[in-house]
Amino acid sequence: MKFAALPAQVMDSIRQLAERIRIARKRRGWTVAETALKAGINRNTLTALELAKPGVSISAYLAVLWVLGLDRTLEAVANPDQDTHGKTLEAARRPQRARKKQAAKNEYDF
Repeated sequence: MKFAALPAQVMDSIRQLAERIRIARKRRGWTVAETALKAGINRNTLTALELAKPGVSISAYLAVLWVLGLDRTLEAVANPDQDTHGKTLEAARRPQRARKKQAAKNEYDF
């Protein structure tokens, strides 16, 4: 499968994540075959993942992170509560007050 050129910053992020996964696997003393079996993926997929190939599915990454016990670190990824830019844009699109302020009525006006 041919992919359009990804931005350099995206490729750097993929490389960093792939390297972190490879280090975590090696620290546990697991082979590529063992880790792939535990994650329910093909060992060629795990090899491609660790080589930072852009065609590897996000489900493969998540499965490997789960097997390594690192899936809890994903809670902060794309968390809408931490999206200050998105919150600012959303607030700017909120409609202004639609009802005009009414003048105070005189209680004794008949």
